[in-house]
Amino acid sequence: MRGREILLCVSGGVAAYKSAALASGLVQAGAAVSVVMTESAKRFIGATTFEALTGREVHCDLFAPSEHHQGEHIGLARRAQLAVVAPATAQTIARVAHGLADDLLSTTLLCFEGPVLMAPAMNCQMWAKASVARNIATLRQDGYELIEPGQGWLSCGQVGVGRMAEPDQILERIAAVCESLPAAESGSGSGLSNAGEPSEASEASGCGS
Repeated sequence: MRGREILLCVSGGVAAYKSAALASGLVQAGAAVSVVMTESAKRFIGATTFEALTGREVHCDLFAPSEHHQGEHIGLARRAQLAVVAPATAQTIARVAHGLADDLLSTTLLCFEGPVLMAPAMNCQMWAKASVARNIATLRQDGYELIEPGQGWLSCGQVGVGRMAEPDQILERIAAVCESLPAAESGSGSGLSNAGEPSEASEASGCGS
């Protein structure tokens, strides 16, 4: 994964805490990571966590570009080689399956032309719903790869299918997909700003991921 540009899309579910471990694992493997969060995701985990782990600004607002002024959704999509949606909530799955573009995450994925991995996470009853199954089938038909949720204890207190795959499982799949991509450009890496210097967030974190 060294030198790869990864777009990590975080939507609003309790499993968002696992996405911090995923971001850390990607950086430790040498990837450069850009994070997009939905408004709901920010209710479960702070953007500062991802900024410290990745050394890059976190993007949340479709209408307030700060890094790519032609449109954050366009710039992020062009830079990334692989996109990962973790957790992929029922809401985000529905948005993407229906081609909606009503937030930065869904709009960026519409612009993105590379491989997309999605790691669903939701209550077991939600996962079993016919509407969710239809949306999952649509995503697969459209070329998205689903990393199946696991079975176990859920945050709602039930036991069933719906747990987001563990970060190590997702990292393993990301590594496999990266192997199939064209060679990464030399000189790229993680924890760096666009100018190639450590960002303030990277320095502030003490590189402790």
